[in-house]
Amino acid sequence: MNRQGDRWTAEQVLALAPDAASSKAGSRLGVAGPWSEAGCAPGAVWGLCKGSGSKPYQTVVDTAGLAYKCSCPSRKFPCKHALGLLLLRATDERAVPDGAAPDWAEQWLEERRQRTEKRGAEGSPTSGGPSDPEAARRRAERRAERVTAGAMELEQRLADLLRGGLAAVEQGGYGHWEETAARMVDAQAPGLASRVRELGAIPGSGPGWPVRLLEECALLHLLDHAWLNRDHLPKPLAATVRTRIGLPVSAEGTAVRDSWLVLAQYDTQDGKLTTRRAWLYGQRSQRTALVLDFGAAGRAPGLALPVGLAIDAELTPYPGAGQLRAALGERFGAPAPIEAPPPGHSAAEALDLYGRALRDDPWLDFWPVTLSGVIPIPAEDGWQLADAWGSPRAEGPGGGSALPVPSAALSRSGLWKLAAISGGAPVTVFGTCGHRGFTPLAAWAQGTAETVPLI
Repeated sequence: MNRQGDRWTAEQVLALAPDAASSKAGSRLGVAGPWSEAGCAPGAVWGLCKGSGSKPYQTVVDTAGLAYKCSCPSRKFPCKHALGLLLLRATDERAVPDGAAPDWAEQWLEERRQRTEKRGAEGSPTSGGPSDPEAARRRAERRAERVTAGAMELEQRLADLLRGGLAAVEQGGYGHWEETAARMVDAQAPGLASRVRELGAIPGSGPGWPVRLLEECALLHLLDHAWLNRDHLPKPLAATVRTRIGLPVSAEGTAVRDSWLVLAQYDTQDGKLTTRRAWLYGQRSQRTALVLDFGAAGRAPGLALPVGLAIDAELTPYPGAGQLRAALGERFGAPAPIEAPPPGHSAAEALDLYGRALRDDPWLDFWPVTLSGVIPIPAEDGWQLADAWGSPRAEGPGGGSALPVPSAALSRSGLWKLAAISGGAPVTVFGTCGHRGFTPLAAWAQGTAETVPLI
């Protein structure tokens, strides 16, 4: 795990859940309300969780050895209370302050320390925590076996779907897709489960849905086979496949210190989990990075970056071919105003950048791009961003290329805000370019450095 001390992210905590029900129940307990006397120290987190009885449950986690103790009757490991406590620690540091462990927690922690020291003196491996590479390897192998079994089952289900034809899919309802997704969750492959649920939303979604369903089935089939043949893939692509499957990975590249422009920050909801995305651009490295943070059970994520300013900080990239995600490390000094937006591209160049990124990651939905010298104009089926100057690549107001803006990409107010910033003149726009078009996230009026968030 990628840890800051012994504090995990919400994503890493939820990856510990033994099943989907525990993940859901733990998310509900990841808020301060049911907890009292919560605290932490190096290598440990503890707290009292109010239950249905008169006495609260005593929960303690050995974060160094990755072990759990709770007075609840659950036989799941870890139980929902341990998950909730770790989520609370991940999303609300003030609710779990530093301190000295109470007697009931310290007694268990001391017993674990003594057992560990005894096993170390006897030359036997320590219990299965992150400090035991062999135990970690065995756990990874067991999970890989479950994912492989899930991928093989999914292949059979896709074959049955196509063998029976797509004509009856629309009448079959969503239940079949949800049941298949649940099977992928049981196989500890949340990435496959998410893609199956996306398949279930395609039938009946409008004209041409059979073609879209077949295309997405092909991408899912490609991901299955990539996992089953991962040992034969180049190392960066194999890391990308593990990420797309949903296996947890840690930031492990070389930290890059730069003056990072904070281009955009916004939240998305996935059940009980709130994901905050922050897009950064390095002025010296000229690279774009995506920083994620998570908030469980309706609580806002802790990440809060100043959009429109530059931060002097270190970012550590995650592994994978063409991966953008990075972990935010140490910051140096206060944020400073930016002098100019990032250098931009034409609409035609944006399509080329997205196409090249697809070579490294065929499952990529979008790629971050800054467009310069574009004008937002209405079109027959919505809006588009058109090059203000001529280009032989496509049609536009000045003979240049144009990128459609998907109708669901921006609210009506966001679109009119973009039009108002432009006033008919060229603007600079940062956003994501994908197979559905271009989603604007921030804009700069001509000749200014003031960042205007659009989402």
